[in-house]
Amino acid sequence: MTRRALASRPRSLWRYRELLPVTEDARRPPWEPGGTPLAPSLPLARWAGVRRLQLKDEGRNPTASFKDRASAVGVTRALARRSRVVACASTGNAATSLAGAAASVGLPCVIFVPEFAPEPKIAQLLVFGARVLRVKGSYDETWELCQRACERHRWYNRNAAVNPSLLEGKKTCGLEIAEECGAGVPDWVAVAVGDGCTFAGIWKGLREMHALGFIPRLPRMLGVQAEGARPLVDAFLQGRDLVPGPAETLADSICVGHPRNWRKALGAALESGGAFVAVPDEQILEAMREAGRLAGLFGEPAGVAGLAGLKQAVTEGIVGRRDTAVAVVTGSGLKDVRSALRAAG
Repeated sequence: MTRRALASRPRSLWRYRELLPVTEDARRPPWEPGGTPLAPSLPLARWAGVRRLQLKDEGRNPTASFKDRASAVGVTRALARRSRVVACASTGNAATSLAGAAASVGLPCVIFVPEFAPEPKIAQLLVFGARVLRVKGSYDETWELCQRACERHRWYNRNAAVNPSLLEGKKTCGLEIAEECGAGVPDWVAVAVGDGCTFAGIWKGLREMHALGFIPRLPRMLGVQAEGARPLVDAFLQGRDLVPGPAETLADSICVGHPRNWRKALGAALESGGAFVAVPDEQILEAMREAGRLAGLFGEPAGVAGLAGLKQAVTEGIVGRRDTAVAVVTGSGLKDVRSALRAAG
């Protein structure tokens, strides 16, 4: 896998096949995620307070979120294992990505969502033909229910916190950032954090590309949580293991009180010399509005939380004003139109 070899390959996550846990002849979903644009925005860099800012728009994936990367690998693995049903628990994006990928290959899909999941995400699930179980409880309770169901019925479990194949799909975003940036690797990569799998996966991808010589150095990772759901921020600041806490935020994709991959997420921040910050919902809505107004990018609340956190980190002196950054916008604003209207007025 060299720059020359990659130049002739299609722009999807499968261009990195040597680094993925699938065989070359494996049956894969036809809609291929990855190859999302990485574009600079000087006006948004000024707003955030950094010298240079690039946005990685993951809303361009097949079901409009970053989670398509993980689900493509997960469904490919499920097919290789001849699984009869795939399942996951999600606040929305992981669920819709799994339902779409499963539908494209004819695999039955069972989805567990908490009752606060936004209607557009529920609509996607139903259109994809998934069996949707809306749980009267928190995301953590929803996740536990899914775990028990997968164990009892022997369903293929797409939950990234317990299935390492999904992290391999998520790392492809880090692989892409490294390939696209090359010698111009940023000082920081800002990512919203819920369960911690996305954050840890992107760091793994960056690490592998550094080991392979695609980038001369590694960036620092900035993990961003909502003020109302910040157990990883507290664990990082206090230098301790995670203690589950309450979760309340309009950013449904990161409304997680008990991050299941917290150890890998903390490890990524510490290993990279990075940090965690928390932002209130008002700042997330501001980032939604400014990303649209200044860069023409429409992100959902959790999608732009990394951007809001980058500005907060500059305010706190964690990120320098001469630093460069990539903010990963993890999902389209069409996923949560109510929040978009609230942000826009």
